[in-house]
Amino acid sequence: MDSTQLELLALVVGLLVGGGAAALVFYAARSRERTRLVTSTELPEGTASVLQAMDDAAVVVDPSMLVLAASATAEVFSLRVNESLDAERLRALVRGARQTGLPATENMTLNRGVEPRVVAARASVITPRLTLIVIRDITERERVEQMRRDFVSNTSHELKTPVGAVTLLAEAIESAADDPEQVRHFVRRLSAEATRLGQLTSRIMNLSRLQSADEISEMRDVSVDEVVRAAIESLAVSAESAEISVARGGDRGLFVRGDRQILTEAVSNLLANAIAYSPPGAQVGVGVREADGAVEIAVADHGIGIPEEDQQRVFERFYRADQARSRRTGGTGLGLAIVKHAVQRHGGSVDLWSRPGRGSTFTIRLPLAAVDASTTRKPKKKKIGAKAPSRRKAS
Repeated sequence: MDSTQLELLALVVGLLVGGGAAALVFYAARSRERTRLVTSTELPEGTASVLQAMDDAAVVVDPSMLVLAASATAEVFSLRVNESLDAERLRALVRGARQTGLPATENMTLNRGVEPRVVAARASVITPRLTLIVIRDITERERVEQMRRDFVSNTSHELKTPVGAVTLLAEAIESAADDPEQVRHFVRRLSAEATRLGQLTSRIMNLSRLQSADEISEMRDVSVDEVVRAAIESLAVSAESAEISVARGGDRGLFVRGDRQILTEAVSNLLANAIAYSPPGAQVGVGVREADGAVEIAVADHGIGIPEEDQQRVFERFYRADQARSRRTGGTGLGLAIVKHAVQRHGGSVDLWSRPGRGSTFTIRLPLAAVDASTTRKPKKKKIGAKAPSRRKAS
């Protein structure tokens, strides 16, 4: 073998040895990198910046459930850097994601301060030792969805009663065609059920309109005197039939911003309730006053009152504290719900004071509108309804 061949052979051997050594070095480096990735809890580049830009609460935790990074909104759920993940359902969600290597999602309840909130939590593995948790507050979405389900269910149930009654009465009229007195009796009942059905449909539409509108289309200065007077006059016949007197007292010449028709309906609903739940000969008072930059309209009665356990629910749709009496008086269970939403649309609130056997007082509070009262005509004081043994004015 000549020298040239030896040199070529040495070159080949050198290349093989060098390549093998380089491969060993590269493999060792890759192994060290893999080991580092598996054992490292270092955040991937840019993770902190992404977290801070997120609207949802988000945290990154290590295998010991220690929070290594968090978004600004995570604080509301008491999730803080260098603190352990305490919520057991979140810990279980993280463990599930790490075991499968796939994102895991679950709806759960977490405390925001002391307030329980419904959230959708999602855990995703981002490195062998780090897991990202994203928490989205869906409380309002769930509440609206539950309200929708309840509304459909309750509406269907409430509509069945008058519709069924109309059908039965129509059949009864047909079978009693030869008895004029029976026909007249059934016709009166049929007319009452048709009226009730019309009122229920109208109130459902009004409530739906109040809940769906983003804002009142026409905001203008509304005279509280006119609102109260219109509400009282609209119920004059009902008050007289029930032998209830209605007295108006308090301040005059006050104005609020809003829709006159909506506000009149709200006050009318409170008056209708007061009349329906008061005994014959009683008095219902409507008092108006200015207090701390607001107008308060209070409707007080001396009726049966509302038990304390029912007071938090009387503003719910279709809820009736006294089912039997409400059915007897033709109540729809929507009046107070309409009052609440109407007042809220005007930036106000409605409060209730009640004691069983002593009566109830509903107070609407609305922002006062700055209007020159000297340019308005003050209406005469008016009392409507049957005379009662004593007349006390609400204030």
